[in-house]
Amino acid sequence: MNMREGVDPLSEQIALEANDAEHRWREMLRPDLLGPALAQATGDPAWSDFSAELIAGGKSNLTFALSSTAGRLVLRRPPSGELLPSAHDMGREARVQRALAGQLSVPQIVLFDQSGEVLGVPFYVMREVDGWVIRDRLPDGYADDVVGKRAIADALLDQLTNLHSIDPIEVGLDGFGRPEGFLSRQVRRWAAQSEATGGTADLRGLQELGRRLAARVPDNPSGSIVHGDFRLDNCILDRDDPGRVAAVLDWELCTLGDPLTDLSLWLFYWSLPGEPEVPLVPSVTSLGGFPDRDYLVTGYARRTGRDLSALPFYQALSRFKFAVIARGVAARSAAGTMGGQSFENVDADIARVADEGLAILSDWTP
Repeated sequence: MNMREGVDPLSEQIALEANDAEHRWREMLRPDLLGPALAQATGDPAWSDFSAELIAGGKSNLTFALSSTAGRLVLRRPPSGELLPSAHDMGREARVQRALAGQLSVPQIVLFDQSGEVLGVPFYVMREVDGWVIRDRLPDGYADDVVGKRAIADALLDQLTNLHSIDPIEVGLDGFGRPEGFLSRQVRRWAAQSEATGGTADLRGLQELGRRLAARVPDNPSGSIVHGDFRLDNCILDRDDPGRVAAVLDWELCTLGDPLTDLSLWLFYWSLPGEPEVPLVPSVTSLGGFPDRDYLVTGYARRTGRDLSALPFYQALSRFKFAVIARGVAARSAAGTMGGQSFENVDADIARVADEGLAILSDWTP
């Protein structure tokens, strides 16, 4: 019981939490240095004084909404603490969004600091894009029938197939990745990432999935621009038109490689009613009324003309990749480097996802 007369314990707790949140963002964003950098980059001195809020949903790199009398911007930076090799590359995110401007719906980059001079780590700032980021529910009155939900699916299909049709050389992304041997390197990379994460979880299923994937890599053409984490909540939908994507976000895993890795991961995130929830990524599609996965696969095949006969391999790979990412998120959360967000206790879910991948491979005959 709070014995100080006139003090509401709930109000006091809310105030303490608000003060803690402000301390965290000030520690991570260093406003005394970032403010002048923003003012110079935008040409608007009003950005010398700003406030910030951690945007919920960022589970790898951290995303902050910045506000001032000049408006709103969005900042992306790595988590604090020790980072895994090749992870959290701010330069890749900024470069690809600049390259795709005018080709795809991406936010405008206004500031990029590769040196880490301002925050101690590389980061970039982009213009805020107005619209809806949809996770576990739809806004009231938005896409509330099957027509609207199909429009969302078609809008994402358009973005993904358009991305995969862009010539990397024409937009200045030649050398952005190594398409040759892409799938084999993906398996090796995520296996190594899992080992580097450590932890006490039972990894036998995950390790076995990695071994089986390595032994069954299909010979498919590569060379497309690959987003790396394409899903509904990494897109901003137009506020009034569910059939229009205002921006595609979260480009940290973008490279040149096999486009079917994007399709299969999107299918994994596209949960259907009655299925186990994807850990860490709640999806509104599980509530029903959205097209099924066959609709997405058929639409992708029709738009691209690609051979999808090896899709089961990619679906198993998507589960391997996600399970490793989820382990990393949980480890960073336990270490307190996720800006106050908590994503622990997912070991059982990770094991289940790995088992799903093993079952898919067992049923696939190349």
